[in-house]
Amino acid sequence: MQQAIGILETKGLTTLVTGTDAMLKAADVQITGPMKSVGSAMVSVTVTGNVAAVKAAIDAGVEAAKTVGEVFSAHVIARPADDLAKVLPKAAAARKTAAK
Repeated sequence: MQQAIGILETKGLTTLVTGTDAMLKAADVQITGPMKSVGSAMVSVTVTGNVAAVKAAIDAGVEAAKTVGEVFSAHVIARPADDLAKVLPKAAAARKTAAK
């Protein structure tokens, strides 16, 4: 895996959607897969891109999400190990292509 990974975890879907919207507008990042429910109203989203873009996106997402709810955590992994991709959510298009 060559790109940086950013993870935003919030309480409630509205908070996460607000943060995700800000992340996608602030920098050239892509959502890795579907937003995930962690439990107890905790939801998360993972984005990828170059290190600077992911950092800028996470910062923007945290600030936007805080305006409507609670942010539990946000983290950027600048140089993830190649095997880390095995545990990340995959985008629907990638899953369909892999299944063929």
